[in-house]
Amino acid sequence: MKHSSPWPQAFRSLAIIAGAAFSLSVTAQVNVEEAKNVFKDNDCRKCHSPDKAKGGPSLKKIAEKYKGKPDAEQKLIKHMTQGPRVKLENGKEEDHKLLDSNDPKVLKNVARWILSH
Repeated sequence: MKHSSPWPQAFRSLAIIAGAAFSLSVTAQVNVEEAKNVFKDNDCRKCHSPDKAKGGPSLKKIAEKYKGKPDAEQKLIKHMTQGPRVKLENGKEEDHKLLDSNDPKVLKNVARWILSH
């Protein structure tokens, strides 16, 4: 009878626990209800939805674009506060609507919420 080492199973368990802890810490940093309210109040749903392209890209597509980029949060905040020219799904161009908040906490929360998709 072959005796196998308990280490491979232990490492798998540790990886699962670490991954879950990381997920919880990221989720804890986002106030989902507040972000959804800001999104709704600023009429962002007119052009963006969680998983489907409307006038603009879906939140999922935006999150995929910025995945793994250390400056993702800052780039999203800049986009939401400076109103760059954007190309819509129908090919037209317009200035991106600005969020009506300059509160760094609110902006960071919305950016993190978008990136969580």
